[in-house]
Amino acid sequence: MDVNAAVAAAAAIAGVCTGVIAMLAFRWSERDQKKPTRTSLRPDSNAPLPPGVDTVLSVLSSSAVVLDESDSVVKASSAAYALGLVRGGRLAVEPMLNMARDTRRDGEIRQVELDLPRRGTGRGEALAVSARVAPLGSRLVLLLVEDLTEARRIEAVRRDFVANVSHELKTPTGALSLLSEAVMDASDDPEAVERFAGRMQIEATRLTNLVQELIDLSRVQNDDPLEDAEPVRVDELVAEAIDRCRQQAGSKQITMAAGGTAELRIWGNRGQLAAALGNLVENAVNYSPARTRVGIAVRRVAVPGGDEIEIAVTDQGFGISEKDRERVFERFYRVDPARSRATGGTGLGLAIVKHVAASHGGEVTVWSSEGQGSTFTLRLPEAGSVRERDRTSGGPLIVNGDEGPYPAAAPDTLESFPAPEALP
Repeated sequence: MDVNAAVAAAAAIAGVCTGVIAMLAFRWSERDQKKPTRTSLRPDSNAPLPPGVDTVLSVLSSSAVVLDESDSVVKASSAAYALGLVRGGRLAVEPMLNMARDTRRDGEIRQVELDLPRRGTGRGEALAVSARVAPLGSRLVLLLVEDLTEARRIEAVRRDFVANVSHELKTPTGALSLLSEAVMDASDDPEAVERFAGRMQIEATRLTNLVQELIDLSRVQNDDPLEDAEPVRVDELVAEAIDRCRQQAGSKQITMAAGGTAELRIWGNRGQLAAALGNLVENAVNYSPARTRVGIAVRRVAVPGGDEIEIAVTDQGFGISEKDRERVFERFYRVDPARSRATGGTGLGLAIVKHVAASHGGEVTVWSSEGQGSTFTLRLPEAGSVRERDRTSGGPLIVNGDEGPYPAAAPDTLESFPAPEALP
């Protein structure tokens, strides 16, 4: 009996010891599993982020990069790769990497703006970014990068626009102030008063035109032309543009010829389309020498996805140099500032044409040769729901109200027009 009791006691003690040893082993193993290792922090080990961080990073518009203690990338957004911030699992921008190391050391949030070279351009263009680094838990560092390139470009355009507007408004207002003083000083000289008053009228007209074109430019930039869209007859737009410039053309003995495919329609805002084509024709008349011709040709062009309407306005002016052709659609840019002042040009007409074309899903291009003339081509989508599939070459051309045997399409070169001296 005593032997059995001893055996039972020994077995109980052994069981207790085994349980204690198993519990200690389990605790020891659990503690070892919680220890961070260099392997668990490498990019290919799927190192866990703090709860909720992965979801937050996925919805951020900024480029996000998470770095571990060894500066390896734990998490990076697709935008970070697109900007060239991450390459080969490492942060490729040295200033940002230094910021991350400093933040990991002292825990302070840092922010800096940098100019980075664009990948693959080879043109030295800078990518403006704002980088912000903050600690993420005890082991990780979060880097957020915002692309500021477009914002800086818009700000530069705004500054240039304000400066140009200020300069353009200052010129006629200053002239009006000086002319009014001259009128007051010459109050006893009727001829001088009449002369100065005529100059004042010219400057006032220029100021009015500038303000109106600023309003038009603001409207076409801010309004959605398709809200009030309708099928617009191209024939009516051409006739309206010719009528708008008839007086200037008549004073310079410039012949206006219009023709091409008839009965075409464009879907869009009629007022904006009329202003755009009117600006092209007005420019052609203003910058053409006396006794020359301005041609307006309309045709349908087949393109993938639907036909387009092409309206070409050709003049026999002085032409535009190659360097100026790249900038003629910029606001306030003038090929010949002295000539623009003489014609009353504001430098906004072609900018309005460009915005109208873009907002209607089209484009405007220019061909020019110095000493020969220019052709501005406005290409817009045809109103497919109302177009008529009559692909004949339209009716006769109208020249100063008369029908004549003129070409039915836009000429490829200005040689199709008669020489200036042969015009009536």
